[in-house]
Amino acid sequence: MRNLYDVLGVGKDADQASIRKAFKKLARKYHPDVSKSPDAETRFK
Repeated sequence: MRNLYDVLGVGKDADQASIRKAFKKLARKYHPDVSKSPDAETRFK
């Protein structure tokens, strides 16, 4: 099982605001409307 803190790039002692910020950053990075990679939709889901 993947460590979700590592996926988001935050420490285990991160507060809710920094977790939310990291999640939104990754969501925007992999969103199909923003990303030009062909597998963007699959990675976003």
